[in-house]
Amino acid sequence: MDEWTSLLSLIPREPDWQIPWDGWKATDLHIWFEKMAATQQNPLWHGEGDVWSHTQMVCEELSAMETWRCLDKKQRQELFLAALLHDIGKVPCTRIEDGHFVSPNHTAVGARMAREILWQDMGLCGTDEARTFRETVCSLIRYHSVPAHILDQSDPERRLFKIASMGELAADFSIKLLCILEEADMRGRVFPRIAESVDMVRLCAELAEEQGCLNGPGSFPSAYARHAYLSGRKIQPGQDLYDDTWGEIVLLSGLPGTGKDTWVHENFADLPMVSLDVIRKQKGISPLDDQGPVAAFAREQAKEYLRKKQPFVWNATNLTPSIREKQVRLFQDYHASVRIVFLETTWEEQLRRNKNRADEVPEQIIRRMLRNLVLPERFEAQRVEWESV
Repeated sequence: MDEWTSLLSLIPREPDWQIPWDGWKATDLHIWFEKMAATQQNPLWHGEGDVWSHTQMVCEELSAMETWRCLDKKQRQELFLAALLHDIGKVPCTRIEDGHFVSPNHTAVGARMAREILWQDMGLCGTDEARTFRETVCSLIRYHSVPAHILDQSDPERRLFKIASMGELAADFSIKLLCILEEADMRGRVFPRIAESVDMVRLCAELAEEQGCLNGPGSFPSAYARHAYLSGRKIQPGQDLYDDTWGEIVLLSGLPGTGKDTWVHENFADLPMVSLDVIRKQKGISPLDDQGPVAAFAREQAKEYLRKKQPFVWNATNLTPSIREKQVRLFQDYHASVRIVFLETTWEEQLRRNKNRADEVPEQIIRRMLRNLVLPERFEAQRVEWESV
């Protein structure tokens, strides 16, 4: 039995729904459990103490919830693994500030850590099924704290629509699952206001249901209107807009060695391409050197096409939201529509293809890039797709 199959066999199931904690501690995840046990939390919110104690309580609460038990097997597995890893980000993020334990940004960091574990250690990559499972877990971790604090958001409805839109890409993800996880998170702690927090989570679910985005992505009259609303334009979700874009720019995203060049040749051979790899070769710049001149030259190339209203492919790794946002803004400033395509393959194939490249990227660099990878989210452009190659 491989490690992944072994993990799935430890998830509670009927008739007794018991969690075999000794079995979990015998898995490769035990290293993280030990680090969680050594990570303390603010006693005002977590009277139970360390992160591992809290995590066990959350998993016990989740496995006892009828809303979790009545889900299909795959969703139960995704939710349980999300609960098991939901606060893993507190391990690197926790520090003492003004005499209190704080862990800023631990949900985003935790989602990236979970992605690295599931992708690299468990082999959940390279197929649509594996990616859906992995990214459902990671999205649940990324956004698990939102439901209990939904009214703290400046625009709660828009926030829910943005999060729910992930269901278009990770088909198992929904606000409903997110609220189940967060209710277990609130119950699985020693805290004087648990009932109030659970009520807030349920209010979040009611709000999402009213907006039509509890069980899946909300509906919009067009892709253009969806992106306008999700990116913050002051319109209503059902309001349609005139699409003034003249054509589509394809922005690729993926680790080195994924096969982006091959994918472009097979799908967009008729379009010009702005390739950072090609520019590096032309300029004699190593991938390990300062990439500022490469990016600047690429943007000038892109502007030439944009001024001509010529669709093209932007071929680079584009692994983080901030990098993608910079390119998307440039394209949209010229009134182009943007299609982001994220490509992935299996880890073994990734390394094999990379070794066959003329400009091989050191494996430790690819591992570091995977550690920082955030897949494109649905709200980042008019069209966003994830593909296995």
